[in-house]
Amino acid sequence: MADSIYQSIPHPGLAADIILAVHGLVVIFVIVGQLMILLGMWRGWRWVRNGWFRMAHLVTIIIVVLQAWLGRLCPLTIWEQELRRAAGQAFYDQSFIEFWVGRYLYLDLPWWMFVFAYTVFALLVVWTWWTLPPRFGRKTS
Repeated sequence: MADSIYQSIPHPGLAADIILAVHGLVVIFVIVGQLMILLGMWRGWRWVRNGWFRMAHLVTIIIVVLQAWLGRLCPLTIWEQELRRAAGQAFYDQSFIEFWVGRYLYLDLPWWMFVFAYTVFALLVVWTWWTLPPRFGRKTS
């Protein structure tokens, strides 16, 4: 059944590239978002207390950590792999986007290192929630 769904997509290779790019943007959001929160704490930027931004950031890293602890791949990774298979793309048959984003997104390290890194990063996110609580609504000071 799943094969037929992916086979029905007009350009599965392009769809896989788009999913890989979105995956890269999610990674950038989590990492750069946390860096901006930390920098904002130091610089006194009020926008880093925005509750919706902080909630999206927290939920994203919680999902990543839960997947890692449960030993599950990210749904974006699974979708990309299935689309590449539907496109008949072999591992070495990479597009420009796949090569550059994939090169920096997928590291060849033991799984436990990812679980550890994600957990430590999530603890940092929680610590910033504690030390610089987000504000919901209009007033951010």
